[in-house]
Amino acid sequence: MKIMIAGGGTGGHIYPALSFLKFVQKLKPKTQALYVGTKKGLESKIVPEAGVPFKTIKVQGFRRSLTWKNLQTIYLFLESVKQSKILIKNFKPDIVLGMGGYVAGSVLYAAVKLNVPTVIHEQNSVPGITNKVLNYYVDKVAISFRCVERSFSKGKVVFTGNPRAQEVADIGKSDILKMYDLDPRCLTVVIFGGSRGALKINQALVEALPRFAEKNYQVLYVSGERYYEEFQEKFQQAEMQMKNIRIVPYIKQMAEVLANVDLMVGRAGATSIAEMTSLGLPGILIPSPFVTSDHQTKNAQSLVNVGAVKKIADQDLNGESLVAAIDGILLNSKLCKQMAAASKGEGVPDAAQRLLDIVEKLVK
Repeated sequence: MKIMIAGGGTGGHIYPALSFLKFVQKLKPKTQALYVGTKKGLESKIVPEAGVPFKTIKVQGFRRSLTWKNLQTIYLFLESVKQSKILIKNFKPDIVLGMGGYVAGSVLYAAVKLNVPTVIHEQNSVPGITNKVLNYYVDKVAISFRCVERSFSKGKVVFTGNPRAQEVADIGKSDILKMYDLDPRCLTVVIFGGSRGALKINQALVEALPRFAEKNYQVLYVSGERYYEEFQEKFQQAEMQMKNIRIVPYIKQMAEVLANVDLMVGRAGATSIAEMTSLGLPGILIPSPFVTSDHQTKNAQSLVNVGAVKKIADQDLNGESLVAAIDGILLNSKLCKQMAAASKGEGVPDAAQRLLDIVEKLVK
């Protein structure tokens, strides 16, 4: 089977795609893949590093305001459809899978015009603009949150969950925390702000450092590479003075780290939620206010409703509220276990298989 995947811009589109591809190639080693993205997106770094063949097209998203740049966007879209058709004709995929981001719009539209079977995967509780449009053209729509079903055409939608969940669910306990000079036997919270980091979370963490020094749990903080240098002096001082705190710019093996901690604190991106629920981790989610349609708030609320997470609004986040929220869960073992069970109940450990089932039915 030949699979072409299109999607990018953020890790939330890229990592589920790579998890799905990894799952498929493990079951079907002869599967060939081609990932299509843009030079500017994170996919241009992450996908080649994963060893997946990668091609780019030139395309950009629409601006929400009236601007001449939208005329350029239309021109680039038409040109990118032509580029996509060439890639499709050369690769000859059995199916094209769109994982979100405007690059998927061009590739999936081209595939439809060439009569190649198509599937889009929506990771969030609020559909992206690209997937909203593609909904009218593609064969099937896979979703990760049941509440988003009403946003797509009836009869096309299949609930699969996020493929990242299945990859993470298989990860077991290890001594990975020792890599960060932390004790695997001690209660540990990991805090991060998404693939690029988050300024507000960094600021709250710096405020919280003196408070964390008094705690009997460990803190592993992932600042994001672009913020690490800005706060480096304060971070290094904290690490020298406090044995229970470790701060790094980036963690490559985040899934394995999550499998070995007791609480996750971070943004409410779809991939983070898939990882957290597949492992049955309780969480504290701080939705980003800078995303389309405020979808992270809706992502988080779906887990608040079942008792799996606590939510802190971005404007309410500071050192005091962060530490109070962590203490309220980690230092209450009964609540921690209840939240973990609720989180596990929201996980979809066979998400990649469900998506593969859709693909195989269309290919046949």
